[in-house]
Amino acid sequence: MAHDHKHAHGGHAHHHHIDPDAGDARVAVAVAVNLLLTVAQIIGGVVSGSMALIADAIHNLSDAVSLIIAFAARKIARKPRDGDMTFGYGRAEIVAAMVNYTTLIVIAVYLLTEGIARFFNPPEIEGWIVVWIAAIALVIDLVTAALTYAMSKDSMNIRAAFLHNLADAGSSVAVILAGALILLYDWRLADPIITVAISLYILWHAFIEIRPVVRILMLGAPSGARSQDVQAAIEAVSGVSGAHHVHVWQIDEHRTSVEAHVVIDGDPKDILAAIKAALSEQFGIAHSTLEVEKPGQGCAGGASDEGAEIGHPA
Repeated sequence: MAHDHKHAHGGHAHHHHIDPDAGDARVAVAVAVNLLLTVAQIIGGVVSGSMALIADAIHNLSDAVSLIIAFAARKIARKPRDGDMTFGYGRAEIVAAMVNYTTLIVIAVYLLTEGIARFFNPPEIEGWIVVWIAAIALVIDLVTAALTYAMSKDSMNIRAAFLHNLADAGSSVAVILAGALILLYDWRLADPIITVAISLYILWHAFIEIRPVVRILMLGAPSGARSQDVQAAIEAVSGVSGAHHVHVWQIDEHRTSVEAHVVIDGDPKDILAAIKAALSEQFGIAHSTLEVEKPGQGCAGGASDEGAEIGHPA
């Protein structure tokens, strides 16, 4: 039996538009801005006795923590592979995204329950000072969002931190709008209505974005490269009489891997090269481990044993 390995380092079709070090610098600046605002708000809250200000400070601290997690994961992900982590450390970013989306869902659920509770007990607003502080917080949130927006398109990890920031910006908008409506028109229901609307918006986004993260952690095939399609592409190559035990999974967000048993009738060298070319061209797969079998030998000699493998229907 022959094994064929082709490693995907540098072989994926995605290209980072931002230099890694420049990206790190952006995230570091975003962390620093949020930490400074947190400290300023805590001092302001203690001096003025405003609980709203301290609550907003905690919100900003959660932003800073999500960015710190994202920043650390970016650093870890670039470590070269070693004997312990034979696929490298790229999944550190997926784990960070999972942590940040989970905490985002918790925050959104908390906001939702707070909003519903306020329907029955509409809040008092402590005056325009709270509205102005929320406006300053919104500016900081928008600056942070601007720093991470371009990077969020190409990274699940940064997108999770970006959504944390967006959620915080939404909270600031809720305070500004609701505060202004209550102070100007004494419309107390504005606060719970806006809070519930923003929390539902955050939850909807978080549930959409967490699905591909869970899919990678569960070793799911990426969308557009299901195992049945990959198997069909392998079997379509001239000289291949069959393929089985086809497993497709994502090593990380930008690298997809395939392993398969391939039944070959002829010279394996040219046929394997043709299979890899087809996988790369059709699915962008640059990492494949192919076990070669001759017709009537190995798994190919008996009945299909797909059902014996976990996760494969018979």
